[in-house]
This record gives sequence, C-alpha cells and structure tokens, in this order.
Amino acid sequence: MKIIITGSLGNISKPLTTNLVQKGHEVVVISSDPKKQETIEAMGATAAIGSLTDVAFLTATFTGADTVYSMVPPNFYFDQSLDLLEYYRSLGINYAEAIQKSGVKNLVNLSSIGANLDKGNGILIGANNVEKILNELPSDVNIVHIRPTSFFYNLFTYLPMIKSQGFIAANYGEDDIIPWVSPIDIAATISEEITESFVGRKVRYVASEEVSGSETAKILGEAIGIPDLEWKIISDEKALNGLTAAGMNPKIAAGLVEMYGALHSGLLAEDYYKNKPEVMGKVKLADFAKEFAIVFNQN
Repeated sequence: MKIIITGSLGNISKPLTTNLVQKGHEVVVISSDPKKQETIEAMGATAAIGSLTDVAFLTATFTGADTVYSMVPPNFYFDQSLDLLEYYRSLGINYAEAIQKSGVKNLVNLSSIGANLDKGNGILIGANNVEKILNELPSDVNIVHIRPTSFFYNLFTYLPMIKSQGFIAANYGEDDIIPWVSPIDIAATISEEITESFVGRKVRYVASEEVSGSETAKILGEAIGIPDLEWKIISDEKALNGLTAAGMNPKIAAGLVEMYGALHSGLLAEDYYKNKPEVMGKVKLADFAKEFAIVFNQN
C-alpha cells in the first residue's frame, strides 16, 4: 500500500512510519522542515517537503495513495495572535479539499476524546469541527476518526510546578479517573486501521491505562524521588489565572480550563466510556514515569 503520513516525525507519526515501513508499505511522510528529509529517508520512507496550508501540494502528494493519515500538528499556545479554532478549521478544509481532488478513498484522521461534543469541551471544539468537515466528504471516502484520551506526555507541562512548588495543581485530577494514552499505542492503533480494510465511517477510541490524578502523582513521584507527590484540585479561576500569568493566549487558556473542567465533571469522557476500547494499550503510566524521571533530572 502507498500511505501518506502527516505530522512529520512527531510523537505519533515517527513510530507509525517505522511500523508501516517494517510491514513493507510505501510510506510518504509530509514535513515542512527540509532538515527532516534525511532522517525520513533513513527510516525507509519518502519525504514530501511542503506545507499543510498548501492545498496544491497536499493534492499532488495524496494523488495515487491508498490511504492518508491526517492530523492537526500542535501549535504554540503562547502566540497571542493565534486563533486556534480557525487553525483547526482551515487545516480540516485543506485536508478535505486535497482528499477530494486527489481521489483518495481511505482516510484515518487523528481526532480526540471529547470530539463528539460541540460545546463544553474547550479547545477540543477544534477536533469536533475537523471531524464534521471531513465527514462532509462523499460517502465513497472511508473514514476512521481515532480519538485518543489524555496524552502521557502532557504531564511534562507540570515539571516546573513540581520543581518550584512540590505538587501538581489543576482544575481536574485528584480522585478523577483519567484515561491516559501513549503515542506508541496510538501509532499501533492507527497502523492497524490503515492496514485493515474498512468501509464507511467509524470512531475508535485509544487508551493505555485509567488512573486517578492522585495515583498518577504517586507513580510519577516515586519515579522522581518524591514519593509523597500530591495532585491538588484548584478552581477554574485559579487555573485560568495561572495560565494567563504564564503568558498563554487568554482565549486558549480559557479553552484549556474548560476542557479540563469537562474532564473533572465527567462530560468529556462520557462517550469514551460508552465506546471504550476492548483492549488497553501496552504502555502503562509506570513505563512513562521512567521517561518523566529522566527529563525531571535533566532540568
């Protein structure tokens, strides 16, 4: 199969590319960074250097492919001029146009937990919008929306707080059960969907382990030598003030607080629990904690 991978050599796209190349597929990796070309080619894939904002480039790259893996790359939340929802919407439109013009019939799209909601999910309304845009493609385009849960590596954002204050504080956590996921498990799921023939439209959730906020803090704390590390719940207002004081775009900060508030209330994970994966991923929080400890000790 000829498979197009977006996301350059990111946390999901890199292991996904390795997996698909090892299975003998023809893999083309899109990257905006010419410096990544050598590494991509060393992995046994072909590099397509260009921008996701360039529909003509996307169309040309997609043409002749059996399947496209689409994702919206992370953006810089401290950019005061960033309209995050417009960023999602515009890339969703670009993907849809390129897929239709290129004739691609199979699409695996990286979405998110909470993408089923059109309100109350904060910044994840962006993922909801992308799903809707892609679902407007002709019915002969088969689409799987992959909805991962909370990423393990998002825990890295709490490193400065742990070092300066000795605890984790957020407007979710503590006794809340958090479905965590590793990008390795996401990549494995995407690879499975790409290489298995699917027809129509479906949603698939991916998770590695369900752990409470307090238990998460305990596992991380033991790995970094702070066995009594606590995860404390704070108010939405305090969480928002902390993010904006750190310089985050106020609109994005408000969206993050609403998203985490929805995780705390249970709204965000309602559909996940109705359609949760039959088998959890292989990478557990204890595995990630070893990586977390390395980074903790480096800084």
